[in-house]
Amino acid sequence: MGQRGDFHWLVKCASAALLSLLVCAIAVLRSGGGLELPATTTRDGALLTLNRYVREPIPDVVLVGSSLTFRLSEEYFENPRLRNLALAGGSPVTGLEIIAHQSRLPKVILVESNVLSRPADDVLIEKYTNKRRVEPLFLRPVRSGVASYENWMHKPAGHSQVAEALNRLVMQAPSDFDNRVYVERVVSQFDALDPAPVVRMNVEIMRGLIPELEGRGAKVFLFELPYIDQVEKTRAVTITREIVHAAFPDPSRWLPIDVTRSDLRWADGVHLDERSALITARSMEKNLAMRSRGG
Repeated sequence: MGQRGDFHWLVKCASAALLSLLVCAIAVLRSGGGLELPATTTRDGALLTLNRYVREPIPDVVLVGSSLTFRLSEEYFENPRLRNLALAGGSPVTGLEIIAHQSRLPKVILVESNVLSRPADDVLIEKYTNKRRVEPLFLRPVRSGVASYENWMHKPAGHSQVAEALNRLVMQAPSDFDNRVYVERVVSQFDALDPAPVVRMNVEIMRGLIPELEGRGAKVFLFELPYIDQVEKTRAVTITREIVHAAFPDPSRWLPIDVTRSDLRWADGVHLDERSALITARSMEKNLAMRSRGG
């Protein structure tokens, strides 16, 4: 009877402890603190992406950028040790700052130069720096377990699982979708925008971070994704390009993207469609391999 009573007592204690942890987890989730769980919003999607980066082994290659680079799915690249930290609605500088604050760096960092008209997201940077707030010890098992489950559920398919579908996609003819309404809207918006002040601020941050990163063993390349011709000529794009290239004039700093522009499509006037993003990613990976070999 004594052993049986001890067993029931242990079961009750374990159940009470589990219930307490669940209550704590729910409380933290409702208060918005500690647990960085992905949901359906753009910001929480960014948390999922960044959670993977800080918890998984350091990849060989990392991309940082805006929603333009976000379209370059990791599945489009042959290298399984590549991670895309581009943030939809965000700035390339946010991802660059987060990488710079980690204790270990990837071998190569690719930085989009198209959208530098947005300031870095200081809240996200704070969350993922080595100096970020330390959570209570009793919450760590809950946080770790829930975050691991979410990351496992949302982990992208490997290249081998989608290679055949991607090859079929790239062999298709370019889309004939009529995007003129979207292009006209984008041209109007971009011509009305003067991004110079924020672009200059971000460029200065990059000029400080890049030597620091390369001093720690990483190699940093800039890249510029292609726009549709009408958008290429807009005020915002022209100003951004002039400022960035003046700050980084060395051609060896830039990763070329060799694509036939007539083969590309932009469904909404700005973002590459799926087939075009795949073609662009393959060009980037080919040229990166050439740079790595010294070509």
